[in-house]
Amino acid sequence: MSKTHSMRPSSRRDAARMVGVAMTMAALVASLAGCATSTSTAQARASGSGTPAVDSSTAAPTVEAKYGIHVEGLRLTAAGAMLDFRYRVVDPQKAAPILDGRMKPYLLDEAHAAKLGVPDTPVLGRIRQTSRNHKILTDRTYFIMFGNPGKAVQSGDKVTLLLGELKITDLTVQ
Repeated sequence: MSKTHSMRPSSRRDAARMVGVAMTMAALVASLAGCATSTSTAQARASGSGTPAVDSSTAAPTVEAKYGIHVEGLRLTAAGAMLDFRYRVVDPQKAAPILDGRMKPYLLDEAHAAKLGVPDTPVLGRIRQTSRNHKILTDRTYFIMFGNPGKAVQSGDKVTLLLGELKITDLTVQ
């Protein structure tokens, strides 16, 4: 009779780590389906939501002109444990600092006094897209995933995205 080894974790810390990695992987797999979509796919997806990502009508043109991106949305994902920020590049030169891997983005939720960063897992690294070899594609949708510990930020809340000099205010969580 052969001895079988159990797949049980050896400690509670290992179990918690395995659950965290599993949740992160599930969120990443769910989000990768549209991580680099074309404009037509992004427009079709956006038309189904009906909820604007930025409240004021003057904010979107300002963000596009200043930072070279069009905000497509900020949505809860992974059962509310993460926030998925999607944006489409309209000007690669202006958008280059946003896709710089050295920059550390975070969401600021003043109503709940929460500062949400990008998870940095040992297996996956930071859960966001960056430019490889400084190659940024126009009309592609990119993503940044933010952790939402304690599910403090809920649908309908307003947050501010900060990334270096980039500051987008009044993003509404969908």
